[in-house]
Amino acid sequence: MGRKSPEYLGNKNLKASGVHVDFTKDQIEEYMKCSKDPVYFIHKYIKIVSLDEGLVPFNLWDFQEEIVNIIRDNRFVIAKLPRQTGKSTTVISYLLHYVLFNQDVNVAILANKQVTARELLHRLKLAYEYLPKWMQQGIVEWNKGSIELENGSKILASATSSSAVRGGSFNCILLDEFAYVPHGVAEEFFSSVYPTIASGSSTKVIIVSTPKGLNMFYRFWVDAQEGRNEYVPIEVHWSQVPGRDEEWKRQTIANTSEDQFLTEFECDFVGSSATLISSHKLKCLPYIRPEVTNTDGLRIYEKPKENRSYFMTVDTARGQGKDYSAFTVIDATEMPYRVVATFRNNTISPLVYPTSIQSIAKRYNEAHILVEINDIGGQVADILHADLEYENILMTKVRGRKGQVLGGGFGSGDSQLGYRTTVATKKVGCSALKNMIEEDKMIINDENLIGELISFVAKKQSYEADDGHNDDLVMCLVMFAWLTTQPYFKEVMSSDIRTDIYKDRIQQIEDEMVPFGFLQTGDEEDHEVDSVGDVWYPVNDNNNF
Repeated sequence: MGRKSPEYLGNKNLKASGVHVDFTKDQIEEYMKCSKDPVYFIHKYIKIVSLDEGLVPFNLWDFQEEIVNIIRDNRFVIAKLPRQTGKSTTVISYLLHYVLFNQDVNVAILANKQVTARELLHRLKLAYEYLPKWMQQGIVEWNKGSIELENGSKILASATSSSAVRGGSFNCILLDEFAYVPHGVAEEFFSSVYPTIASGSSTKVIIVSTPKGLNMFYRFWVDAQEGRNEYVPIEVHWSQVPGRDEEWKRQTIANTSEDQFLTEFECDFVGSSATLISSHKLKCLPYIRPEVTNTDGLRIYEKPKENRSYFMTVDTARGQGKDYSAFTVIDATEMPYRVVATFRNNTISPLVYPTSIQSIAKRYNEAHILVEINDIGGQVADILHADLEYENILMTKVRGRKGQVLGGGFGSGDSQLGYRTTVATKKVGCSALKNMIEEDKMIINDENLIGELISFVAKKQSYEADDGHNDDLVMCLVMFAWLTTQPYFKEVMSSDIRTDIYKDRIQQIEDEMVPFGFLQTGDEEDHEVDSVGDVWYPVNDNNNF
């Protein structure tokens, strides 16, 4: 029987499992030093591929050393970093140290796409191949999507999803470019994975990303900054990268765009000019924690109050796990209007949905309900009206050039329960919603709603959700905004939002104007004003007749 090859499957750079190594005294000391100091290990032994120079040692910048030390010392870390700062390579280098010097640990490298996750694993494997043989662990498995070392440690690379690590037990999870994971997928992932993470006392979660809108990454980041979760926040400015100065910034903006620079280098959570609501306004929209939540997707921000007028706008999906059935409850008693409750669920059946709507509407002072009836929403409106006998359902009718108008359902028999979204009504609703939010005539506070507004972007001649996102709650607001433009709404509420916005704007202009005054020329006649208010001038003899 031949002697076992010291190489793994003929790869001269990899040590096979079961190969005996005789350490020198210096190697033992070096091994111990590396095991205790990941920064030292990375500086001395990690090699990376540079675009300009090829394979080179990984000389960490100061902020990269800080990142490594923070990850080493903390269980939960979230990093908001610009593009091209070596963020992924830095974390991958730490993970290599982690599996090399710890026995029987499982690591998951998860990214927004599987190809990205495997590219990160490829970088780790490349760095591993250039380690000295005496420092390597023997290779048990060496695949495109996973590796296993002789010390029992394993690494898996996969796309971020609820099933990515289900059934496994992981000591460390890296979530790369987490802001680019669709919101629904991110929520499902954490609901699936968090029990596994929480079960250990030393498990690690490392979230690294460049911002993209107000999503789960944004929520985790804000909560970390305000101390509402266990994550330790790491932030790096683009100017901390050697060679990047104002001239570099000017050239980068010239070659791309200012919005792109804001997002990818300034790490601005809102940097797109394609959104319905201006980027500046979106950045100022705060979200708060709801007073009441349930597992079905209901969030209540203000409980019902007496003598308040509430409107509910309803969007219906098929309950097949794709689009969401959603509604918003809005206090329209006075401006600013307030979103007091939201509901979003992508599995609820259209047959069950009306009961949920009625339950909340009754609680909110028999709220007026406007149901979108383009698809199966008509079925929901009919069940509410005929089966559940809910009376406050708003109706519409089509009136020639005026198109679809809101009415009380009286008079001619051509009225229909609910509202049909058309190109014309959506255009009016989007315009009115933009005015309301940007002029502070509506208070939102709901995180999901704000997140949808961030991804509600211009497409062709209209606005809709960006790829991989939803706009069901936003469309409920668009419906309400359209409703506020209708004469029937103004009669019921005795308010005209367009007129109110116009008056506020005129008042603002007047307040900012420089007041009129009088210019002293020196030619004015001397005069005095007595206590009665009479004005007295001195007698001029030249003017005597």
